[in-house]
Amino acid sequence: MRDSRHRTPIAPPERLRDQVAHALRAALISGELRPGTVHSAPSLAADFGISATPVREAMLDLAREGLVEPVRNKGFRITGVSERDLDQYAEIRALIEVPTVGRVARTATREQLEALRPVAGEIVAAATAHDLTAYLEADRRFHLGLLGLSGNERLVEVVGELRKRSRLYGLTRLDERGELLPSAREHLDLLDLALAGDAAGAEACMSDHLAKVRSLWARA
Repeated sequence: MRDSRHRTPIAPPERLRDQVAHALRAALISGELRPGTVHSAPSLAADFGISATPVREAMLDLAREGLVEPVRNKGFRITGVSERDLDQYAEIRALIEVPTVGRVARTATREQLEALRPVAGEIVAAATAHDLTAYLEADRRFHLGLLGLSGNERLVEVVGELRKRSRLYGLTRLDERGELLPSAREHLDLLDLALAGDAAGAEACMSDHLAKVRSLWARA
């Protein structure tokens, strides 16, 4: 985990527990919290500059998602994700997201799709600025927002859970090798295809994007 001196303190919002959980997921995904390491709620709370209670509650949420596991009298251990798990998560995402994007390309309005362009721009801007936390948040909003145009809320929930469990380890190394920005720009390509009503092209782009990202994570 990075030095607490560089961590942005979390101001007390209405749902502090949710903000802490999101920040911890981002740390898991970016590799700041490594599999096998044990962290206590008080130590993490000190990093964030808040009390231990919302951190403990957030860690219990992550435990229910399988991202951490309680360790008696010590805190929570970061669980690992096997290559087999990642392959299966990626396969399920492709089965859901590829045809759904094709349906969205055929049915969504131009206004609905254009509303996602600023988010796609945020992904590229975050990759350019090497801001992995902002990248992950914008990427999540873009993908779930695009799928949300299908009108199927349960589908969006399922993909959201798969994204949490897949934990994109090695994102820092991808950024250091200059491979994150090309992946970020694919979101703009996908949006342009959907705007053109090219359902087959959008499906192919999404399929290629998911496969490429999975390959990059494996190499990382």
